[in-house]
Amino acid sequence: MTKLKTFLTAIFCVVRCILFPGTKIVVASGIKSQAREVIEKIDDMRKDSPNMAREISDLKTGANDSKVEFHNGSWIKIVASNDNARGKRANLLIVDEFRLVDLDVISRVLRKFLSTPRQPKYLNKPEYSHLKERNKELYLSSAWYKHHWSWDRTKAYVSNMIRDKAYFVCGLPYQMAVKEGLLDIEQVRDEMSEGDFNEISWSIEMECLFYGESEKAYFKFEEIDQNRTLPFPLYPPHFYKKLPKQNTLKYETKKDGEIRLLTADISIMGGSKNDASVFTIIRLIPNKNGYQRQLVYMESMEGGHSSTQGIRIRQLDTDFECDYIVLDTNGAGVSIYDALVTPLIDIERGLTYDPLTCLNDERMAARCSYSDAQARIYSIKGNIDLNSEAAMSLKDGFRKGKIVMPVNEQEGRGLLQGVTGFSKLQVEDKVEFEKGYVQFSLFINEMINLENISKDAKIKLQESGNSRKDRYSSVAYGNYIANQLERELLADSSSSDEDYNFFYSSF
Repeated sequence: MTKLKTFLTAIFCVVRCILFPGTKIVVASGIKSQAREVIEKIDDMRKDSPNMAREISDLKTGANDSKVEFHNGSWIKIVASNDNARGKRANLLIVDEFRLVDLDVISRVLRKFLSTPRQPKYLNKPEYSHLKERNKELYLSSAWYKHHWSWDRTKAYVSNMIRDKAYFVCGLPYQMAVKEGLLDIEQVRDEMSEGDFNEISWSIEMECLFYGESEKAYFKFEEIDQNRTLPFPLYPPHFYKKLPKQNTLKYETKKDGEIRLLTADISIMGGSKNDASVFTIIRLIPNKNGYQRQLVYMESMEGGHSSTQGIRIRQLDTDFECDYIVLDTNGAGVSIYDALVTPLIDIERGLTYDPLTCLNDERMAARCSYSDAQARIYSIKGNIDLNSEAAMSLKDGFRKGKIVMPVNEQEGRGLLQGVTGFSKLQVEDKVEFEKGYVQFSLFINEMINLENISKDAKIKLQESGNSRKDRYSSVAYGNYIANQLERELLADSSSSDEDYNFFYSSF
């Protein structure tokens, strides 16, 4: 629905500037490139409209100088949504994707632009003095989660609207785009039938519905979302080769003491909304408190033969220089494990991967018949106790800020637009980069749909409706192993301190 929103906003701005000479419009956004899209849309429209083109004296779409100027003195300019925007003046303020803008910036900076209203000369005549104008504010956004201040602001505006004040609130759901021929209904049906279709994201983005998690939800959106602080995911190395060499976005090699986990929740049979294999890359960065867990990459695979999934795991294992593979070996995961403990031939890359074996379960290790296999697989066999501990430690990790992941996809798209060469990529390649953010939004949606159905001290989580928990399981089990590695790290650190203190006191 972003295209429809931007299209209507561009038309409104042009009409306003032409019919009301001397109008000053400022467009701000949580992402500056998003605000620039209004100017770009006007540029597209004037190419097909000679009448519009005659009204415009200058138009620029540069990253740092986007504006439209009209012969009648009206103009449209873009500003950043931060303290540096102070001092601007406008008759009309448009804040695009306003939920991404800090509320304090809106109140202290952006709304202060609206000082002196437009002063047409006819107001100097007594008979027209009653026609003075008010400055206007226009806030645009997709819906979001109800914990956010944008939901409270929306309710406040609706309340003023129904009390007949000068407020107006409306939603533009996907049905409107279908009716106007801007969205194909068959495309909508296909998207809604996909195995990884997410109802929450759809209702937020396409149906204009704010979402609030269930009262029974074990994980709360706010305590998870606050940890979306990483500007970029970590992509497989070949992703970066699509960009020019001089760009600032590069593959990050391992830091001193860093451990990387590839954690997998497995499904063999595809086609069900509750069936998908999910592979997650977790970086464990050592600090004074143990390890910071950085969730940097995630991908899902609908079903797939065990050898196919095994090869994909080894590809990711190699690409990200992983130290350990955390594998759910209950049920279908056993067949993937059996594939990993034998040599795997990767025809796509022309490689043969050496067999691996288990390092934490003797019975699973016995399934490997190669004596020289590296012990790099953690076998996870979920049960009531383990699953409860995994859930509690994951919740605790988010509350304490020990687990971080990439920012949301709207912010991510804005950051990617600033990467040299990204705008020139093929659409398919851009989508692959953006998926690095979208996967973690889907992960969060899964988590806030999990309800604790246990009636005792143990945590037992269950999906609500047709939602799934593959991404949750992948991360929860990875974090479970991260806790074990952290205990080993802290124990080693403590032993080293004791050895040093003993040596120092003896000396």
